[in-house]
Amino acid sequence: MYETKEEKEKVILVKCALSTESDIDIRNSIDELEELANTAGAEKVGEIIQVLPKFNNASYIGSGKLLELKDLVEATGADTIICDDELTPSQADYLSEATGVKCIDRTVLILDIFALHATTDEGKIQVGIAQMNYALSHLSGSYKKLSRLGGGIGTRGPGEQKIETDRRIIRNRISELRRQLKEKDVSRHNTRKKRLEGSIKTVAIVGYTNAGKSTLLNRLTDAGVLSEDKLFATLDPVTRKYKYEDGEEVLFSDTVGFVRRLPHFLVDAFRTTLMEAEYADLILIVGDASDPDLLNQLKVVNETLGELGIEGIRRVTAFNKIDLLDGNIEEKLPLKELGLKKEDTVYMSAASGDGVDTLLEKIRETLHEGSVDIDMVLPYDKASKVQLLREKGHLKSEEYLPEGIHITGSIDSSLEYLLK
Repeated sequence: MYETKEEKEKVILVKCALSTESDIDIRNSIDELEELANTAGAEKVGEIIQVLPKFNNASYIGSGKLLELKDLVEATGADTIICDDELTPSQADYLSEATGVKCIDRTVLILDIFALHATTDEGKIQVGIAQMNYALSHLSGSYKKLSRLGGGIGTRGPGEQKIETDRRIIRNRISELRRQLKEKDVSRHNTRKKRLEGSIKTVAIVGYTNAGKSTLLNRLTDAGVLSEDKLFATLDPVTRKYKYEDGEEVLFSDTVGFVRRLPHFLVDAFRTTLMEAEYADLILIVGDASDPDLLNQLKVVNETLGELGIEGIRRVTAFNKIDLLDGNIEEKLPLKELGLKKEDTVYMSAASGDGVDTLLEKIRETLHEGSVDIDMVLPYDKASKVQLLREKGHLKSEEYLPEGIHITGSIDSSLEYLLK
């Protein structure tokens, strides 16, 4: 018997930083690129960082660093170069030809991870749309060699005809995928509509990828969602029900995680997934309290929600992984610098369970803001209002007495008149 072992792809990470970027931002960006590469199953064997006023139009990095990169490829036996910025087709081809190995950029890497982790039909369709959009925007680079032939007999027409044909094929494929996605979204919309019509509140869990969202959902609901120390370990939204001791129920929806510089077309492709947050009664933002780049990560989350037009929904921020911190937690997490209020934040650890009960109470308290408590006896000729409270509010208890039905619960103050 022979034991076979899949060899990891050896990669070199390349970062061309602009002179306006800080050393910390540069380091955080290249570290995240390494995490993305690890998630894709690759092994980092080297890295090159260069600071320039602007990217080199031809080769992304300067000529000196390009020679250094070529030597590093030969010394490490690397299979692939991964650049931290989106490359033009000509830049990717230039680097590949100069080094003799495959060259991809950050966007292609993220697309590859999304394709790897998408499990539902909807997730796969969304990945397909993103891949087609990327291919369409980078199609012209495939024909640059043909264009170098210049004009004259034998060079007119075919190149342009071929590229237009491929563009038409890709656009048709995108249209077909969007049609399929729309059909899937009708089903999801109907599910959301039923939630809105019912009394069960919905909490959308959002946050930077690898912040611990899936771990939290698993602890709350035994959802069985894949939870790994990798970026984008889960892509497809998962909704599960949590029941408080008094019987009140809340739906928690885990959404895809965010990363810095997520391409716009990728945000658009995953709009239906991220729209779970738009239909939620509360947005729970989960942040990794142990990550030194927490501030920037929270900015990415809020900026992405802004891009989606998700505004005006109540928010609670949970600082996760406090078990990895030493000393005074509040000193390490200055709320003013993060633009947060103490009453809207909770410190917790989804892994150990510390602070989770506090989080649940904070969630319930926030969901019930604007609600009024109900404690009344309804005459039997108004028994239908019990069902109304069950559908529009929260029915805690009902007791049938000789004089009527004693009910307790809560309902939005704007709907209190319905029970009178």
